[in-house]
Amino acid sequence: MPINMQTLLRYCFLYFIFGIFFTLISDCPLRHPPTSWADAIHAYPRDPQIEQSIAVTVSQLTLEQKVAQMLVAEIHSMTPEEIKQYRLGAVVSGGGSFPGGDKNASVSDWTQLAAAYRRASMDNSPGYTPIPLLWATDAVHGHNNAMGATLFPHNIGLGATNNPELLEQIGLATAAEVAATGINWVLAPSVAVARDDRWGRTYESYSEDPQRVQAYAGRIVTGLQKQHNVIATAKHFIADGGTYQGHDGGDTRASETQLQKLHAPGYYAALKAGVQTVMASFNSWNGAEIHSNHYLLTEILKQQLGFDGILVGDWNGHGKLPGCTNSSCPRAINAGLDMLMAPDDWKSLLHNTIAQVRTGEIPESRIDDAVTRILRVKMRAGLFEDTVDLPAATALGADRHRQLARRAVRESLVLLKNKGGLLPLSRRQNVLVVGQGADNIAAQSGGWSLTWQGTGNNNSDFPGATSIYEGIRQVVETAGGQAMLSPDGSFTQRPDVAVAIYGEGPYAESAGDRPHIIYQHVNRNNQKMLQRLKAQGIAVVSIFLSGRPLLVNKELNASDAFVVAWLPGTEGAGIADVIFKNTAGDINYDFVGKLSFSWPRYPSQARLNLGDKDYSPLFPYGFGLSYGDKDTLADNLPEIPPPVVTTFGGDKIVKLFEQHTQPPWKLFLGDSNNWNVPVDNLSAANPVVTTQGSTNVTITEIARDSTTMPGDSTLKIVWRGIKPGQIFWQSSEPLDFSGMLAHDTALQLQLRLDQLPAAAVTARMDCIYPCSGAVSIHNQLQRLPIGKWSQLSIDLQCFANAGTNFTQVNSPLVIMSDASLALSFSRLEFVPRGAGGADIRCRR
Repeated sequence: MPINMQTLLRYCFLYFIFGIFFTLISDCPLRHPPTSWADAIHAYPRDPQIEQSIAVTVSQLTLEQKVAQMLVAEIHSMTPEEIKQYRLGAVVSGGGSFPGGDKNASVSDWTQLAAAYRRASMDNSPGYTPIPLLWATDAVHGHNNAMGATLFPHNIGLGATNNPELLEQIGLATAAEVAATGINWVLAPSVAVARDDRWGRTYESYSEDPQRVQAYAGRIVTGLQKQHNVIATAKHFIADGGTYQGHDGGDTRASETQLQKLHAPGYYAALKAGVQTVMASFNSWNGAEIHSNHYLLTEILKQQLGFDGILVGDWNGHGKLPGCTNSSCPRAINAGLDMLMAPDDWKSLLHNTIAQVRTGEIPESRIDDAVTRILRVKMRAGLFEDTVDLPAATALGADRHRQLARRAVRESLVLLKNKGGLLPLSRRQNVLVVGQGADNIAAQSGGWSLTWQGTGNNNSDFPGATSIYEGIRQVVETAGGQAMLSPDGSFTQRPDVAVAIYGEGPYAESAGDRPHIIYQHVNRNNQKMLQRLKAQGIAVVSIFLSGRPLLVNKELNASDAFVVAWLPGTEGAGIADVIFKNTAGDINYDFVGKLSFSWPRYPSQARLNLGDKDYSPLFPYGFGLSYGDKDTLADNLPEIPPPVVTTFGGDKIVKLFEQHTQPPWKLFLGDSNNWNVPVDNLSAANPVVTTQGSTNVTITEIARDSTTMPGDSTLKIVWRGIKPGQIFWQSSEPLDFSGMLAHDTALQLQLRLDQLPAAAVTARMDCIYPCSGAVSIHNQLQRLPIGKWSQLSIDLQCFANAGTNFTQVNSPLVIMSDASLALSFSRLEFVPRGAGGADIRCRR
């Protein structure tokens, strides 16, 4: 039948529309791409004898024993007796986890527990097949859970060395120290490509450049797995460094092509090096959670990339999936996870998974595949052998490892400014060493250092380590000079030069997420100290401790020389090696470190990466001065006001709590014993946090009860009345809330009064304390019905009238009770006053 022109045009139009449609969906994560990611590249060829042994062993196991092999329990919730009874496949020491809960645990304490675990797992009682246990620890920059271990620079510092061979040596040293304590599984390396410097795990990334990450990943895997029966882990699969606004565990919004080009290269290298385990990531990809993403975990990683080792979930990562809990998640197993990390809920997860296999919700073939992979890794690592290659106890913190770490520190330092060739310094000078990081090994080591967050440590917790000040003192005094330590910068004898050591405090994971990249301590004492020294005509060398590039224009202007030391670890003396001349007056070690992350010029450059459109960093990727280079940086960089402006409307920060504390806020509680107890480990598994050293104030997470609660979870706060206590939400930096004040806004609390207040109760809004504005809410609470959900709104003008500076808000809500009180909260947010009025109003 002939087609007229009008019909032909219609067909052409439809063809055009469908072409656009299929182009738009071509990167949809649910659609399989027409081309593969890569050829099968996993380095280990199948060993027929091992495969035959695996098949025989699997056939001997009961369903209960097979599922048990798929679980990873925390050592605090798993005894050797339970290993013998249940035959779990693995245990893990989380951040800050030690044998017996003792931070001072000796090498002998570690090895004794490891031996007890092994004896239990290898018991050959009737009905049981001996299968050796895996014991995992993070070891992200050395054996960071063991006191006395060598802590290397964090990955961001190693990235600046641009020395892959060094990475392999560090892997060898780390494996030796881990194995010396009886541990055989390292949950490292992180091969993330951090693309937004607000991310709290930026320091776990070698570089913003996927090619540099690729160059490193294989070498450190090779080092870790070369000796001592140690198994390495590439993590976190995939794109954990690409989340929206740098939120840890957030959503990575990227096409599949971007996923391949930006976030996969590190895995390619790790797989080629034969990495035996891969850890799934907490984040999602275009809204689809990785822990349940069959396409990425099974079709891509296992089938296309040929990975035949263990795919393990992250810490309760399965429990965060919709429809799952920490004790039940068939979705994650069916998606391809071979082992689930269930620190505390392993027993209920074991029973539930067995039941789900029996009902057919999880195919037993999937269980068999997982156990096959687990056994394959254990056999390849030689763990079934009667004698396992354990190095001597003296390997922990061995001098050769410390010398290697000191070398890594030297090579990681990046010189950004050297006005007038101030560096290198003569050793025969009167040197003033200032700043809160000067004699602070915890600060220079950062997160994942003995404790998870790296907090709560002092210098005595790092035997054998050297602070940056101590390294300077040794160099200067040996040559006849003088080194004076003064954290606040004061002095009685005028120095020849000041070395200022300051930067970010320790943090880990989401606790390190920032709303912006402006470097400011809340009291800005470091800036004032530098400016005070400069005003007195004293030359200043800044040593900046940081887990990411930050806007430091003010600090650069106030410094004659500026060195980025990243988080160098336990061997702080490596810094003195470079910034001072040798005894002959010549260069001792030159600067060789180059930026593996672009350095920001403006506050808006949190997401600043090589190859970006309109790329205009202050210091580009690959920058780093050496002593032969001429410094052209002036002292007039633009100094941006510290507060980050937020408006009421558009991309705003308006929620403090809904289902959980919302970024960028962190929750704290306290009393006079300790006013600032972080509440960052609150979870269903750990539902109660109390004031340290007191039970005066407690916060409890309550699961949803749809009949009485308007939210998915609530916080219950109890003041026992032993002494005044408080809870508060705080950001790492002050924010400008003046826009909210101008828009006639109220702070709205969805709350339930569980116990009447026995004395005064106030709500405060702090603006870098003691700047503060307090409003009494005692009378309003007295009028609320007990045990029923209510709403209380406070006009922000009340806080302004009471003294809050709205351009410098860092604690938008503090609730202080002088006596006993019990409150529950389901939502805390800022709303237009017209949306619901305000219970407490104030005149402007």
